[in-house]
Parts: sequence; C-alpha cells; structure tokens
Amino acid sequence: MSDYDYDYFVIGGGSGGVRTARIAAGHGAKVGLAEEYRVGGTCVIRGCVPKKLLIYGAHFAEDLVDAERFGWTVNDKSFDWQTLRKNVLEEVDRIEGAYTSTLESHKVDVFHDRAVFQDAHTLKVGDRTITADKICIATGARPGRFPCEGQEHAITSNEVFHLEKLPDSILIAGGGYIANEFAGIFNELGSKVTVVNRSDKLLRAYDHSVVERMMHIATIKGIEFVYNAPFAKVEKREDGGVRVTTEGGETLEADLLLAAIGRPPNTDGLNLEDVGVDLTDKGAIRVDDASRTSVDNIFAVGDVTDRVQLTPVAIREGHALADTLFGGNPWTVDYDCIPSAVFSHPPIAQVGMTEAEARDTLGGVEIYTSDFRAMKNVLANRNERSLYKLVVDSATRKLVGAHMIGPDAPEIMQALAIAVKAGLTKEQVDATVAIHPTMAEELVLMR
Repeated sequence: MSDYDYDYFVIGGGSGGVRTARIAAGHGAKVGLAEEYRVGGTCVIRGCVPKKLLIYGAHFAEDLVDAERFGWTVNDKSFDWQTLRKNVLEEVDRIEGAYTSTLESHKVDVFHDRAVFQDAHTLKVGDRTITADKICIATGARPGRFPCEGQEHAITSNEVFHLEKLPDSILIAGGGYIANEFAGIFNELGSKVTVVNRSDKLLRAYDHSVVERMMHIATIKGIEFVYNAPFAKVEKREDGGVRVTTEGGETLEADLLLAAIGRPPNTDGLNLEDVGVDLTDKGAIRVDDASRTSVDNIFAVGDVTDRVQLTPVAIREGHALADTLFGGNPWTVDYDCIPSAVFSHPPIAQVGMTEAEARDTLGGVEIYTSDFRAMKNVLANRNERSLYKLVVDSATRKLVGAHMIGPDAPEIMQALAIAVKAGLTKEQVDATVAIHPTMAEELVLMR
C-alpha cells in the first residue's frame, strides 16, 4: 500500500493537465486532479476553441458578399451577436462535459477546488488535505494587464466571449496572435477596430513578408494600427467607453478596450517558493527536459513553464511525463519545427525557420515564393492575394521553413509541416504531383 493518497496528483484541468492525468491513470496509477474553475482550461473554455468558432462566424460577413458573384441572392442580411455567443458557449459546455467524462471514465478523481502546496507531498485542496507521491503543476497562464493607472477598465480574452453586445468601436492593445485574431473577428462583425502596439512590430515570431501582407490586407479591410504607443493611463468615459492616453501624449477613445498583451504563468498563490520550486524572472516554473522542477517529485507542463505556449505542446508534454513516470516508456518533447498559426482574416501559418533566421543560422539559403489570388477570390472580385514562401538550405537542399498567408493556410500547413520536420529536400517537394485546381498546389510548383 502507498503511503500517499495518490500516486499522481495534477493541479490544473487544462489540456496538459487532463492529458497527463488520463494517461497516468491508463498506466494504472491512482490519480487525482484539482481544477478551481472549469475542466478544459484556457483552450477549451476561454481560448482557442471558442475563439475559432467566433472566427468561423465572423467570416460569413465576407462569404455572404462573395456569394452574390457565384449566383446566390442573399436578402435581408443581418447578424445577431447573442445568437452566436449563445451557441459558442453551449459548445464550450459540451466539450467541457466531454473532458470531464474522459477523466471519470479513467477513474481520475476530480476536485473542483483550488490546490495549494503545504509541503512537497501535501496539498490543501479546498478544505481537504491530500497527499501524493508525485505532483504535476499544469495551471497554465492568464491574460496580462497594463502596468498603468486604470488597467481595470480593460477587458481581457477571459471576458470577451461573454459580451452582452458588440461594441461600435474597440481598441485592442497588443501585437501578438491574440490581438490580431480578435481584430479580425470584431472588424468582420462590424466594429471599428484599432490595434495599439507598444512597439513597432507585430507578430515578431512570424516571417516579415507574411506579416507585412497581413497588415496590408487588414488595413484595406478597415483595421487601423498604432505603433510605439505604450499606455500611460486608461480612463472610463461617462458613456461607459474608454479613453486611453499613451506615453507619447496621444489620446485614443473607443467603446471598449481589450488587453491582449501577453500571458504570464499562473504561479501566484501556490506556495511554490516555500516548497522550493524555482521560478524564472517572469514567474514561470523552471523545469528540465523531462518536465521535472527543482523539487524531485514535483513536475510542471504547459504554459506555466513558458516553454512554448501552445495547446498541442502542453498535451505532448503531459503525455510524455505520464509515459515516463508510470508507463515505462521515457520520452521527451521535441521542440524543433513546431507549426503554428494566426487565425486572422486571412490566416497565417508557419513551420521552421523564417527567412531572417535561416540567413543568420545557415548563411546560404534559397527562397521560393508564390504570390497569387485564390480562384475563389478572383471570381468574387476580392483583391486579396495569398503569399506562400519556402526556405531552403542551399548546402543540403533541405526545406527548413515554410510560411503562408491565405485561405485555409493552417489546414495546408499541417501537412507541409511533416515535410519540414522530416527534412525533405526541395527536389522531393517538386517531385510531388499537384492536386489541381487547389491553392496548395502552389507549394509543389515553385521553381
């Protein structure tokens, strides 16, 4: 018999926490999990899943216009925000139920309470004291706040899915994927959108030429961009709107302010310092390649470690940890060539090195591009061009990076990521017969 209540206890019921708990239980471990809010975490409850559903809904604004060129007559077009919001939140409820059922079917004990360390093996979970041989922290991250007066007048991505009505105008602070995705959503749904960035660059991790194309298209669609404008003060107007004063003295006003300025790790209040778990300067949990913290029996996966803040990465980290600890199959996550996407309008996707990174790292590179209008856009008279780029190592002819912006770019990139990850050469890509007519065929026709 074990000296502990559980072989494995997971703090946090997000994607990484649910996966590691389920896999560990499947290996025969006695597993408990604490989630103080809702099972599913940021991705399912207030992140990528509901946001992608809003993106689908928003894109109908363009599709209904384009339909007329394809012979369709669409009369009395109108949009009801509360219908979309209601259906999205109901889908979130459904998925949360599925996550919970998965844990229960694997006999994971779920506690809907906050867990706090008392010592390396002991947790206070609500009003219970629970002990565990091994503990995994999977508490994720939270939306960042402005370091200025009036920060409480902004909403974050946590609240945006619950708005009672759409704003006529919105300021979105941030230059990352969250800011640009919500900019596209609100713009398509009819709000006047202004993206305000504290620096002079958007989407720093993405290829420069693809980001430039996204900004060009977004500007034509009516989104405004303000750069080098860190906030000095946020005020509430008498009519309920907001007034922002930048450090440069500029004043910006709108009905709503959305803060999308990064996601700091959720480590506050867990009592980690007293237990001896080391944190980075940014408050993330410091772990080794096997997700082990500075305390031998305590581990951490997902956004709380701030390695790569992506749901599929958290899932793989949690799976690897459970297999290693309880499955007799030790393995670690390979962080090389992780594909990613920005679900803007149109979306961006990439894998591997950007052109700039390849030139700095490899020296000799060859760049192949295709700049074209998708067939659907041509007939719709929509002057919106896609851009595909392949980055090739001159010495080995291997494909080391791929970048694209255009309809369905993330769907296409998932398959292309296999080629980059596998180290296929440009000649092997060229030898692949095209599927015609498709946008994706451009990838095998670049010469």
